Amino acid sequence: MKKYIINKKNIERWKADVQKSVLFYNEWFLNFAPDTYINARQEAINKVELAFQKTECFNSLSIDMLKKSPEVITILRMATTPPLARDRLIGLADISGNLMEKMEEGRFPPRMNQKEIDKSLSRIIDIINRLLDADIMPWLECKSYPHEMDRLLATHVIGDRVCGSLSDPIIRNEQERRQLKSISEYLNGKGYTFVESKDIDDFMSMEAGTFSYHLNVPAKRSDGKSVNMPIDVVIKRKDADDDELPVLVECKSAGDFTNTNKRRKEEATKIEQLRNKYGKTVEFILFLCGYFDSGYLGYEAAEGIDWVWEHRIEDFQKAGI
Repeated sequence: MKKYIINKKNIERWKADVQKSVLFYNEWFLNFAPDTYINARQEAINKVELAFQKTECFNSLSIDMLKKSPEVITILRMATTPPLARDRLIGLADISGNLMEKMEEGRFPPRMNQKEIDKSLSRIIDIINRLLDADIMPWLECKSYPHEMDRLLATHVIGDRVCGSLSDPIIRNEQERRQLKSISEYLNGKGYTFVESKDIDDFMSMEAGTFSYHLNVPAKRSDGKSVNMPIDVVIKRKDADDDELPVLVECKSAGDFTNTNKRRKEEATKIEQLRNKYGKTVEFILFLCGYFDSGYLGYEAAEGIDWVWEHRIEDFQKAGI
């Protein structure tokens, strides 16, 4: 099988590529982030208003209310002083992390009995009532209904808190959509055909000239146990033999250098587990955009991992794609 070299050995180009990648990311962020934040903020304010309606402006928190509308827990966390992170509320109320996760999704764990749910909800209400922010909701002290201006101010303040807690995931999700769209446009232009992941039983049986997103690929840990590894993009080259493994692509986008260097070992673990399963011929490529410095690149190159820059997506040609 032919070995492809993309960028990992072009050390003399790393510095210039890092600069171009940072500029590419920053231009996208400045164009995208303001509109996204405005839209997210309005959505958050609408959710706060709905929570006010369901709770009589937080004057009436009850187990029945949380059972009917468990997703209100997200708004309640942001209505306290200080605003409560998930883990902080989990600890203070002595509830399970699974319960918190499911409530924020608007449901309850299916295996959790009603008695246990009621006890947990009661503890949540006790904590929330003790910590509700009376400075922005002064009507709570006298259990009255707020004046319109007080209600409007509280709605916007809590909405901003909710939006702030969600802004990073919003940016990350949009980054992924952008990167997948870029790869899709490139591959479509090269004559590749997209296949839904649900229609692929085994990634090794993919037809030549096809690609898919978010596919679970079996891998093997160092202790021999099997794991399913979610892969962002799986591509079977157009000229690939039937027994040739598809190319596995991990999309990476980052807005600062610190976070990328903290997480660079994740890719090393992934390639190790893939090699444990498929041998050294498995191809694992990073699709990079943003703040990935020479230290990060050197670490990945030492692990035998190559990459394509989003600002120069045509480098996929160097990988025979």
